This record gives sequence, structure tokens and C-alpha cells, in this order.
Amino acid sequence: MTFGQFLLVAVLAVPALGAVAAAAIPGDRAGRLVGTVAAALTLLATLPLVGGGDDHGWFRYGPMPGVLPWHELDLPWVPGLDLRFHLGVDGISWPLVVLTALLTLLCCGYTLWRVPSGGGSGRALVALLLAVEVGILGTFLALDLVLFFLFFEVVLLPMYAIIAGWGGDDRRRAARKFVLYTLVGSMLLLVGVYLVVAAAGTADLVTLTGGNGLSRGTQLAAFTLLALAFAVKSPLWPLHSWLPDAHTQAPTVGSVILAGVLLKMGTYGLIRVAVGVAPEGARWAAPVLGVLAVAAILVGGLVCLAQDELKRLIAYSSVGHMGFVLLGVATLTATGLQAALIGNIAHGVITGLLFFLAGAIKDRTHTGALAELSGLRESAPRLAGLLGFAAIASLGLPGLAGFWGEAFAVIAAVQRGGGLWTTLAVLAALGGALTAAYLLRLLRRVTHGRPSPAVGRVAPGLAAAELTAWAPLVLLALAVGLAPALVLSYAAGPVDALLGVFR
Repeated sequence: MTFGQFLLVAVLAVPALGAVAAAAIPGDRAGRLVGTVAAALTLLATLPLVGGGDDHGWFRYGPMPGVLPWHELDLPWVPGLDLRFHLGVDGISWPLVVLTALLTLLCCGYTLWRVPSGGGSGRALVALLLAVEVGILGTFLALDLVLFFLFFEVVLLPMYAIIAGWGGDDRRRAARKFVLYTLVGSMLLLVGVYLVVAAAGTADLVTLTGGNGLSRGTQLAAFTLLALAFAVKSPLWPLHSWLPDAHTQAPTVGSVILAGVLLKMGTYGLIRVAVGVAPEGARWAAPVLGVLAVAAILVGGLVCLAQDELKRLIAYSSVGHMGFVLLGVATLTATGLQAALIGNIAHGVITGLLFFLAGAIKDRTHTGALAELSGLRESAPRLAGLLGFAAIASLGLPGLAGFWGEAFAVIAAVQRGGGLWTTLAVLAALGGALTAAYLLRLLRRVTHGRPSPAVGRVAPGLAAAELTAWAPLVLLALAVGLAPALVLSYAAGPVDALLGVFR
């Protein structure tokens, strides 16, 4: 076993063992500490996975393109069904792997300082966070379609338990809604996977990429099923209604994981599986995806303008931001796919920070109503300043991470050309203006004016644990905004090669 293969196993085994250890250790704080150490070791294991090949390519050229990972582990799994335990990492998946490990570490570390109220212990919460991490990391690393599906489903029950166990007053209804919607998506994904595997005779994504062995009709049907399944997870309007309730009721660490990386399973699956396996279906459905993406941007922005609850507003903002990601994918251009990839990372960093801050505000004031949160800059200027930074990063200010994905998704639509795509670009740009409007409204309502009674009681200081959890996200928002090549350089080769299928 090479060092890269060892790291691929470690990235999944360490959090899995950490989850078991955290749940089994008798002491609550000791369990949380062990889980946090496991999360830290997982992050350390993801960093050396970068590179390792002659270039940063995702595909190698031949009669049909195929996946070309930097590191790869391919072992027999179920020989009778020709299924393999096939893992790999490349320039598309590696940034998401690192982001997942980082956010999980920050959330586990956050529980050492504050455990949300609920029916469970802190160590149980940490164990569930690590179980969710295993499912998300496995989804990003799987190169076998059946293995991808299984990891995709691992996330479901632990996230349900996090929302139902440590969430708000209406947490059980929100958790049930999350499960019901995602189960529908799971059924569609299962049918799509079965259709592809039955038609091609293999579940290996290396072989399947480029539509190898699939007729055009099969690709159209498969893409429809897969795209709908991933649209539920992303989520894409009008399949998004589970998201605001889940975000609003989830504990702070649950909201951070949910927004930061769990939603990315949908957009990643759309690129790697739906577009990669069924390119003819992607070409056929691209205009419909573009229209739905712009609808998500506009609807998300308009709904945010009407929101009066802090976490619910941030939750609906994710609908709009993921609309920009989908618009980039729908263009099927190099600019669009790169915009989608950096938009994924930027959204995970910035929205994760926003939910951390929203949780801190709610913990201090015991309310999320915007009407009861005025004057935060007077009583807690540091917290208000961080909220202002996160908000302007989210609205796409140049120099911060949120700018690149949204701006270049619009540019990609213009480059695609034609009346439809030009119209979509104009409407998406209008959606960007709506994003600025509702986030500036948020800042005016929360940070300006005279302090409300709830805000007037807030102490001005910030805990060291909070600064420790938030500082990496602030630095990443700046770093990716000033140097987007931190994300884009690794994906340039894969994107160009993928687009060779459409030429």
C-alpha cells in the first residue's frame, strides 16, 4: 500500500473510529475531546493528498475520457456483483475534502466550549458529527457508483439525529421533513444508479465517465433521475423547502455542517456523476437547468428580503447561492464549471461563518427575530464587525471569496451566447443585486440603531473558543478571495478535459 492509499483509508477510518470512541468513553468531556482529536487527525490526513501525479488532471485522453486521480485505492468488495471498494482524490474533490475536514474539526472543537441544549450528551453529538463526516468524505472520494450511493446515504440518519436531538423547539418536525425530502432524492438516485449500472455492466466511475457504454436514450433518462436526486440535496428550487426549517431548527454546529458541506454533495454529484456519466443528458437538459438555477437565485433573493428571522434568512440565502453554482454547471463551459467549483468552496466557508455568528447572537440574546436585534454594534462591536465581514463576503464583494463564483457564473452565461443564456445572465445579475439588498438590510436591522432590550444585555467580549472556531473561516474567505488559484489551479485540467466530451 502506497502512502497515498494509506491516507485515503485513514481519512475515512479515523473519523469512524473517533465516532465509536467518542460514544463509548464514559466521561462526556473526555468523549468530546477524543472526537475533536480524531477530527484534527482527519484534517491532517487530508492535506498531503494534494498532488502526487505528473499534473493536476482529472481525465486522461483516449478513446473516451476517464478519471485520473492523484491517489487511488481499488480493492475487490463484492466480487460476485463486480463491485469494488474504489476510492480516489483529484483536483475536483480535494478542496471539498479539506473543507469537510476543517468544518468538522471546528464544530467538534466548538462543542468543547458549548454543547447545545437537548436530550443528548455532548459526546453523542460529536460522535454523530464524525459519522456525518465519514459519509460526506466517502461521497467525495468514491469512484464506484454503488459505493458513492452508500456513502451518500450514510449522512441521512446522523444528521436527522443531530437536528432532532439538539435543535430548536420545532426540531422534530424539521428533522422529519429533512428525512422525507432526502429519502425521495435517495430513491431517485438509487433508480438512476441501477439504470446506469444495468445498462453499462459496471459501476466503476472511471469506466463510466464520458457515457462509455450508455446509449443516448439511457443517458437522457439517467441524467434526469440523477439531476433530480442531486437537486433535492443541493437544494434547487422548487425542491428546497426542507432547507429553511432544517437550518432554523438545527443547532449551530449542525447548521454549519449542513450548509458548509452537506449541500455540496448535491452539486459535486451533479458534476462528477450526472454530467460525467451522462454528458448527452447534460447537454439536453442544460437550458432547463439554467432556467431553474436563475429561478432559485431570484426566488431566494426575494424571499430573503421578506424574512424576519436571522437563521431562516441565512438558510434561504443558500438557495440563491447554490443557484449560481448550478448556473455555472448548466453553461457547460470552462468558466462556468470553474465558477461552480469555487462557488461551492466560497459558500461553505462564508455560510459556515454566518451560521456560527448567527448561533452566537441567538445564544446571547435568546432570539433570532430581526426586529429584536437592533443596535448590536453598540453593545458587541466585535461580533457586529464579524457579522458585517461575513455579510459583505456573502454578497460578493470583490476581494472576498464570494465574488468569484457569482460573477463568473454570470460571465459564463454571457459567453454561452444566444437569447436564452443572455437573458439568464441578466436575471442572475439582478439576483446578485437582490443578494446585496437583503444582506445590507440584515446589517441595518441587526447592527444599526439603538440597542434593543435583548441586545442591550449582550457583553462586548468574545470567547477564545469562538475566535478559534471563526478565525480560520475569516482567513479562508480572504485568502480565496485574493488568490482564487488556491482552488481553481487544481481543477483547471479536469474541467478542460471534461469539456472535451462536449466538443
